[in-house]
Amino acid sequence: MRVGTARKTDGMITETNDLRRCFGSGDPLYEAYHDHEWGVPVHGDAALLERIVLEGAQSGLSWITILRKRESYRTAFRGFDPDAVAAFGAADVERLLHDPGIVRNRLKIESAIVNARATVALRESGRSLEELFWSYAPPPRTTPYATWSEVPSSTPESAALAKALKKAGFVFVGPTTMYAAMQACGLVNDHLEGCIARDR
Repeated sequence: MRVGTARKTDGMITETNDLRRCFGSGDPLYEAYHDHEWGVPVHGDAALLERIVLEGAQSGLSWITILRKRESYRTAFRGFDPDAVAAFGAADVERLLHDPGIVRNRLKIESAIVNARATVALRESGRSLEELFWSYAPPPRTTPYATWSEVPSSTPESAALAKALKKAGFVFVGPTTMYAAMQACGLVNDHLEGCIARDR
């Protein structure tokens, strides 16, 4: 499981200040993300592009590292406006490689631009990233997982979504990364049984 891969404490719910939280306790930024964002449905091409880019940026890093850089990412990538990022060129890549506020990895930076262009191409073909992304939402699970060891790292739906996105020109969108995005964007509710955010 990524929290993206939520690297959680031993698969147990932590209790802090009378709140039962399935991850994120102890860091205000992480707590806010857990309580108010993770698992809440996300709509709109710019918002979904942001999540896809950030999930790709996380590869090899902890999610809290990406959360701490999130505002810098929003500034660097023009609020993840697909048209604005799609217009980035070589000079923008070099600029971003010198931006300490983001992960300065050429492949990850270039993938964000490629994915913005793919988002624009979808729109120009009469579709949208939102439509494609949400078409792979599985039926709701009525029984919550009890521990993180039960939560899958990928599913048939995330594999199918990854395949569809790759066909549409997206990169850095493997099945595990896309399952993390599905969790983050509310296509599935993987807050553990007893978590304060489970029923929100």
